[in-house]
Amino acid sequence: MVAQSLVGKLAVITGACSDIGKAIASSFLEAGADLVLADLDAQKLADLEADLVAQASAEQRIAVNAGDLSLQADAEALIRLAEELGGAAILVNNAGGGIIKSFLDHTPETLTQTVNRNLWTALWCCWAVLPGMKARGFGRIINIGADSVRNGLADHAAYNAAKGGVHGMTTGLAREFARDNITVNTVAPCAVQTAALAHFLDSDPNTAEKFLNVIPMGRAAKTNEVASMVRYLAGDDAAFVTGQVISVNGGSTML
Repeated sequence: MVAQSLVGKLAVITGACSDIGKAIASSFLEAGADLVLADLDAQKLADLEADLVAQASAEQRIAVNAGDLSLQADAEALIRLAEELGGAAILVNNAGGGIIKSFLDHTPETLTQTVNRNLWTALWCCWAVLPGMKARGFGRIINIGADSVRNGLADHAAYNAAKGGVHGMTTGLAREFARDNITVNTVAPCAVQTAALAHFLDSDPNTAEKFLNVIPMGRAAKTNEVASMVRYLAGDDAAFVTGQVISVNGGSTML
């Protein structure tokens, strides 16, 4: 995939301190984008900001905003910061994180957390960012979904309910805002080589192996493999791609 320039584009990336979020931020920075990074943890955000500023050109702008994006007010504050910097051209809804367990082992609290982290974060950020994108006549929204929505992966029912909502929102928004030059797509990875997966492999190897055994290529995705698809969808070459759920999955689902 040929790298595209994102010079002059302001990208909002949520869940920026996760391994996937860091890979997306680094890829966008390399492409010349300005960044607004969001996460729950203010200290981790400050550390990430310092790392990226050291890599950025003198012209690139990097800002951070800590908050709980499952709350309307925090999502609006994030997008307001982006508007103060000229307005978001790109929104990457990467905030999330699964509480992976069998359905009847969930509690009301873990079910609520799963939906809040994975669906409400994306919904509120889209709701906040779209008026500005519509007014400017341009936007690229890329959601991070889940291949498990398509393959019914073990112990993922609650997580899939939330991520399936993101997939559904993608198609609806893509149709509604297509004439405004706003594209909306979802990148749906399988298991990804992250610290969370490594911990899961150590703590519950039998369950973790179930997640990897469905992947014909025999391994989890690399974070840069997910980030490269996100970067493609943010660029000009993907201007006619909208309403799609694109799997980065080593073949764990096909067609």
